[in-house]
Order: sequence, then C-alpha cells, then structure tokens
Amino acid sequence: MIRYALVCDQDHGFEAWFASSSDYDDQSACGLVECPFCASRQVRKQIMAPAVTGTKKTEGLKPDAMKAMQTMMMQAAREVRSHVEENFEYVGDAFAREALDIHEGRSEQREIYGEATPADIKKLKDDGVPCMPLPDVPDPSKAN
Repeated sequence: MIRYALVCDQDHGFEAWFASSSDYDDQSACGLVECPFCASRQVRKQIMAPAVTGTKKTEGLKPDAMKAMQTMMMQAAREVRSHVEENFEYVGDAFAREALDIHEGRSEQREIYGEATPADIKKLKDDGVPCMPLPDVPDPSKAN
C-alpha cells in the first residue's frame, strides 16, 4: 500500500491510499480519483516526505484482506448511492440553486441531489450550505 498526499484544483488537500503507484496512475487516468470536499477530478500529487519506519519490518495487509476491504468499501458506496437515489429528489443541474434556496428558506425543506460544478460546490460551502459529493460507483468488472 502507498499513501499519497493529493490536492485538487480548488486547493483542497487530502490523502488517499493505493495498492501501488501504478494503481494511482490508472485510477487517475480513468477519472476515479476525486476530491472528497468538492468532487473535482482535477487532482494531482503533492510533494511529501517519505514515511520512514524503524529497522523492523512491518507486515502490511494480506492481499485477501485488501480485497475484502475494497469489496466492503464498494458495497458501502453502492448502498449510500442507492439510498440517495431512492429517497431524495433529483434536481439535475439546478442542484446549486435549489440547495441555496432551501438553505435560505425560499424553497421547501427536502432532501435533494443533482449535478454541480466544483465552483458551485465551493460557493455553496462558502455560503454555509451543507453538501457533499455522492460517491461514484464504478463498474465492478472494471475495478482493480
């Protein structure tokens, strides 16, 4: 496993773990790496110091454990997405406007989801509107 310090085009810093450096490269090239704060997929690696350990070797997760963890995380993402799609109102590309209207009391209180640009999400967060990206659920046959 390798940990990368990443930053998006909106300057949100975050960390992510990958099985190898080539896994990061592959997932990034497919648009699967996104900012957890604004959902931007314009993500790049930051300069970071290597994690140096003592002289004792440490054993990482076994491949079966990593696969089980990946399966569990993907299932959780599918469940979150399914719950939102079944219980929230889809408002399409009007999400930013509608979320602000709900927040400011101009529209009825309800749970919504839809499409928004990274700039829209940043503005909503700056205005104090709670929102977060809905997890993408890639096709399991194409996942690592």
